[in-house]
This record gives sequence, C-alpha cells and structure tokens, in this order.
Amino acid sequence: MTTDERYMKEAIRQAKKASALGEVPIGCVIVYEDKIIARGYNRRMVDQNVLSHAEIIAIRKACKKMGDWRLENCTLYVTLEPCPMCAGAIVQARVPQVVIGCMNPKAGCAGSVLDMLHEDGFNHQVETKIGVLGEECSAMMKEFFRALRLKKPKKKRGEPAL
Repeated sequence: MTTDERYMKEAIRQAKKASALGEVPIGCVIVYEDKIIARGYNRRMVDQNVLSHAEIIAIRKACKKMGDWRLENCTLYVTLEPCPMCAGAIVQARVPQVVIGCMNPKAGCAGSVLDMLHEDGFNHQVETKIGVLGEECSAMMKEFFRALRLKKPKKKRGEPAL
C-alpha cells in the first residue's frame, strides 16, 4: 500500500462516519510531516450548516493545530473532488497538494466543472493527484445515493411538490 493509499483509507474511514449519520459520505484528512494533523467528515445535515463540509472542518482543525492560517507544508486527502467553497478554502490556506479519491462531475472544482485549484489568476495553485482508491470512493458515493433513492417515495405525476 502506498503512502497516498494509506491516508486515503483514513479519509474513507471519515466518510463512513458521515454515512453512518445519514450524510453524504465525504471524508478528509490533512497530513503534515507524515502525520495526520486533522480529520473531517461531511456534517451539513447534522449541524444544519452549509459550511460543515469535510474539507472545511479538517482545514479549521489543521489551522488550529499549526497555529497558522497557512497550511503550506501539508497534503489534503479527500474522498470526493472539492466543491467551489472547499476549493477556495484550499487555495486560501495555501495547501500545496491535494489527493482526490473520485471526481464530482456535478459540482467539482478541481477539473470537473471548474478548476479552481489550477487557476492562473490566483496567487496559489495546487498540485493534484486524482483517482487514489477512486473505485472505492466512487462505489461509496454510488451506494449512498442508490439507498437514498430507494428511501424516497416517488412523486406521482400531477402531484404538487411539497
């Protein structure tokens, strides 16, 4: 197992914590000098807060641990391609490297919809590695949404939306 796979496995463990709460299974860890300094998982529904994404939670903890808003010597591992908010936070925190499990064709901002991590106009660009344990990360997302669709009753034609 490579170093990247080892840390992505921990991000997957974090994602499973989110899933156990009924949240979209997204997990994140931040590594500094070959040690995990912060962990996070998606908690939007539980916290009732749009800011409670795995990456934001982990970045907040890492900044506190480092005593700085800059995470210049850290690597962020995340199971799903960051959204616009999280990609922006990654750039702002000066994270030099992000390792991504699977891409997000509907909201991803590391190359899928936008590529905020490599925007020439910004004062910081991020090195990315994509697809580390990608099949496992993708399967976790697919299973979550499959189960969610099975839970929701189908709306009948002509029935008003609630």
